[in-house]
Amino acid sequence: MNEWCGWPVVDNSTTWESAQQILTEAELSDGLPLVPPTKKRLDAMIAGVANRADSLGMMPPMFGDITPEAVAYQCVIAGCVPAELPVVLAAAQALLEPDFNLLGIATTTGSAAVALCVHGPIARTLGINALTNAIGPGTRANACIGRALQLSLRNIGGARSDTGDMATMGQPAKYTLCFAERNEGPFPSFTERHGLGKDASAITVMGISGTAEVLPGDGEGATPEAILDPVAAGMRAEIVMSGQSRKKDRGEQVLLLPLELAEKIARHDGWDLNRVQHYLFDKGGDVASSREAIHPIVTGGAGYKMAYLPIWGGGSQTVLRKL
Repeated sequence: MNEWCGWPVVDNSTTWESAQQILTEAELSDGLPLVPPTKKRLDAMIAGVANRADSLGMMPPMFGDITPEAVAYQCVIAGCVPAELPVVLAAAQALLEPDFNLLGIATTTGSAAVALCVHGPIARTLGINALTNAIGPGTRANACIGRALQLSLRNIGGARSDTGDMATMGQPAKYTLCFAERNEGPFPSFTERHGLGKDASAITVMGISGTAEVLPGDGEGATPEAILDPVAAGMRAEIVMSGQSRKKDRGEQVLLLPLELAEKIARHDGWDLNRVQHYLFDKGGDVASSREAIHPIVTGGAGYKMAYLPIWGGGSQTVLRKL
């Protein structure tokens, strides 16, 4: 049998069932079916990539070598198309930033997982969902890009159950969690507020401890306060639940805000992004390291349901990378 970065390459004639057995025995499976990694698929995924065997860093927890070839393999078995490789490759490298604390996220007994947000034209080109079910099922690009990143952490980084990944419970986001920021809304885009330009193509990786649905206090969000007060309460509660109340330092907070609620907030005089961040910081009572460390991101479909993505309490900073 041929190999690619030390992993099996199956023949075109290999049955689906045999391919699954081969990949499972090679400890490459996350438990879901995998696309058989034929040479044709692997060559197509890596085509046009220069320096495909060059090391881009060592990925915790077992410090496997990140190369374009290694990440391409994960993209193939995850079901990605070749155009998605640069996104997964950039995200894999972003995980290595010291402030992201991948070693802690990958090895904790807590339920930390990696979430990936894609910004700008690249998200629209690849068809990454930023509408209904943005962080749920139904869109191949979201599912496969997020899964390829998780498989990279598992198969390159070595974060396998009882080996590197010691999570007591784990969470579904360890399979995949990838979504896009919407390209419309009343607030500056995430890339714009971080100096990359209003419509830059970029990715952000986040080490999160889960997701929580949040509703406006009055049901429909008649006022900015009614929308944001439950969010601040959720952030305060997470500080206690995650054990961060025992620590002096605070990190970041991420809020996924549907367009309808973002527009409702902005209709009230003076309620821009800066005021939203200030309100949550002041109302939350020191829930983040600074007001600017609270990140509302406009995404999702119709409705008034928000999603709070608490950053892992063990300590992690979001990492933004331009593509």
